[in-house]
Amino acid sequence: MRSMFSVSISSGRENSGKLRASALALAAALSLSGCQDTTTLTSGRSLVPVPAQTVSLMEQKGSTKQSPMLIRAYKKEAELEIWKMRADGTYAHLKTYPMCRWSGQLGPKKREGDRQVPEGFYSITPGQMNPNSQFYLAFNVGYPNALDKAQGYTGGAIMVHGACASAGCFSMTDEQMSEIYAIARESFAGGQRAIQMQTMPFRMTAENLAKHRLDPNIKFWREIKEGYDHFEVSKREPQVAFCGRRYVFNASAADGAKLEVGAACPPLQENDELKSLVAQKRATDDSKVAELAASGVKPIKIRYADGGQHPSFNHVTMVSRPEALDKGPVEIVLDDKGRPATAVAVAAAKASQLASLAAPGLTAPVAVNPGAVAANAPQPSTTTAYAPTEKPVAAEPFYKRWLGMGFGGAVATTAQPAVTAPLPPRRESATPAGRDLKVVDPRQKTSELPALIRGAQPVLPTVLMAYSPISQ
Repeated sequence: MRSMFSVSISSGRENSGKLRASALALAAALSLSGCQDTTTLTSGRSLVPVPAQTVSLMEQKGSTKQSPMLIRAYKKEAELEIWKMRADGTYAHLKTYPMCRWSGQLGPKKREGDRQVPEGFYSITPGQMNPNSQFYLAFNVGYPNALDKAQGYTGGAIMVHGACASAGCFSMTDEQMSEIYAIARESFAGGQRAIQMQTMPFRMTAENLAKHRLDPNIKFWREIKEGYDHFEVSKREPQVAFCGRRYVFNASAADGAKLEVGAACPPLQENDELKSLVAQKRATDDSKVAELAASGVKPIKIRYADGGQHPSFNHVTMVSRPEALDKGPVEIVLDDKGRPATAVAVAAAKASQLASLAAPGLTAPVAVNPGAVAANAPQPSTTTAYAPTEKPVAAEPFYKRWLGMGFGGAVATTAQPAVTAPLPPRRESATPAGRDLKVVDPRQKTSELPALIRGAQPVLPTVLMAYSPISQ
């Protein structure tokens, strides 16, 4: 594999003019919704074998190259997992790949051009594999599925691909994509007709659910969590269907009729044992969520400039929109009604500062306009600054007083102890309270376009390629 890469790199150097044109083509493609991914070029990179170490790991897990696979992706954690089927039909976790880039926000994709990575359950068939992708190698995740279409969601061409550049896709490095593509290719060769891809906003732990319990997407997230839980308790691929404009898992119509996404769900036939295990897990998770909320875990909303990446790739310069990544995700604490709590806290702090300006023992308050404060905070009609009890004998022009200049006349005042007037409250920063800012040296990132076609990305350290579980 290294020799192929070196030949590609050499070819790229000999054809630098063509590569510049390809870079411009990539920039244009990234400006479109989704990852438009067509090229007439051909190469042998899609035929690279599965690495021997990965084949050995499959065997340790009780699986083979030709056995079926399953993919799980998590946006918040920026990770993509590969699972392989064992002889008994259950799946074993093979590897977790850190994502180099993903786009958008947490939440489902709804429309063309929103740069969102979709969430839900999707199906990848051999026809969705692209061995000649302009993003090195790619496969289409299968968005929109039947439920997305029924909801009126638009858009398409959502890929898992290389090049570490995303405009609505899951982007990996070329080296990672070479391995992932090879694993999928061998699974199809072994007879698998479709690879299930489960894409989630985050790992569906009680801790994550507690933090995101007031998010507008929580109803949908709990719906897809049911399929997530089916896999968790059985380690078998959940059968996905739709009715009543929602997902149903491992269920069929009791009368044998076909389930229709736009029709009401009929009485369903399910496996009682599996249904009971999923219900137990849901009850346990719900109890833990309630416990965490009662213990003071605050609800939050995470806002991204445009998606994110795994921390392992903070050093990588060849990414799309590095300026969006430099800003980092902003964690906004919400109040019990789902409103940003920072605005309430800032208003209360202002009110406290205004009240603290009133000092005992001084007279002759001079009214100062305090500005607006929150409706639920105390609102004094004035703030006070303190001056001597007698006015100057001769008033001075405004500009003289403003500049602190004398005007030729004595200013008589009644003797008063020296008083240092308190400073006005400091203007609040536009940065929400409690936000952790990620300080980045702009010289560490560049807007370089990713390497095209030739697989010329620097080989990453092994630790960044994937993480393999010790046992599972």
